[in-house]
Amino acid sequence: QVQLVESGGGLVQAGGSLGLSCAFSGRTFNSYILGWFRQAPGKGREFVATVSGTGGRTDYADSVKGRFTISRDNAKNTVYLQMNSLKPEDTALYYCAARRWTLTTTPQAYNYWGQGTQVTVSS
Repeated sequence: QVQLVESGGGLVQAGGSLGLSCAFSGRTFNSYILGWFRQAPGKGREFVATVSGTGGRTDYADSVKGRFTISRDNAKNTVYLQMNSLKPEDTALYYCAARRWTLTTTPQAYNYWGQGTQVTVSS
């Protein structure tokens, strides 16, 4: 069994920063690909970033590239999303998700999901 719990969301002004964390419970954390997705009202679930089991490979949506950084600490069973230079269009409910082994950007391919944490960016 795998469980994911996000934390770190909040309200921030445009241009500011937030860091999100996701705690993983289950066995063999390093065999899971971790991803971040977001969903705003009236929109579908959108890919944000993903990281491989060792942290050696990452992928980002074009809309966040250069502003967001995904990382993981396998000793602590956590994945992290550092968000800088935030924009109002980044406002959404942010989810972390996990699947085994293979990097992918499609939400349908992820088996396990957290409950989400709200990020709101004001202007």
